[in-house]
Amino acid sequence: MSWRYWDISVPLTDGMVCWPGDASPSLVQVAEMDRGDMCNVTKLHMSAHTATHMDAPRHFINDGVGIDQTPIDAMIGTARVVEIADPVAIRRVELEALKPQRGERLIFKTRNTRESWAKPDFDKDFVYIADEGAKYLVECGVKTVGVDYLSIGGFYHDTVETHVTILGAGIAVIEGLDLREVEPGEYELICLPLKIAGADGAPARVVLRRPA
Repeated sequence: MSWRYWDISVPLTDGMVCWPGDASPSLVQVAEMDRGDMCNVTKLHMSAHTATHMDAPRHFINDGVGIDQTPIDAMIGTARVVEIADPVAIRRVELEALKPQRGERLIFKTRNTRESWAKPDFDKDFVYIADEGAKYLVECGVKTVGVDYLSIGGFYHDTVETHVTILGAGIAVIEGLDLREVEPGEYELICLPLKIAGADGAPARVVLRRPA
């Protein structure tokens, strides 16, 4: 069988937009063949929550597990990309119409896809999952959620509450997705974060695919 692939990871670049207060990512060439070194070597300095990444429960729950203990089946399998019309937040009323299923992997495409990533500075008004929406996702028993900007919780509202609700329920969280080329529908999700022992999160390469 042949497949069509969509790489929905945001490129990791020097000085790229990150959550305010996080270390701005720095990519430094510490060895270069052009200056006579044996090989090219890059040093990375960044937050684990830079660009496309996963959150572990430990991110907001002090005794929560690290990213290395995230179940593989939460990161690989059938996923549904859904479009959200609300320009402010992902709320229960819109989620109810989408009928989330127990064990489902949901990826939310919002106006962030066309607006937030296009801005040179961090967008504090990005669309987030409201805590009441998060509670509904927990009620439905979803397995994984993915969002098209840097956080499932908002900057001004529900930053902590949404994270605690979702991570506390053991729902896997993928943040910082690029969905510009992806239409709503069913795909196979492949998401592999770096296996950093005990970490509260990790950068990830995320791909969607469908039979061609």
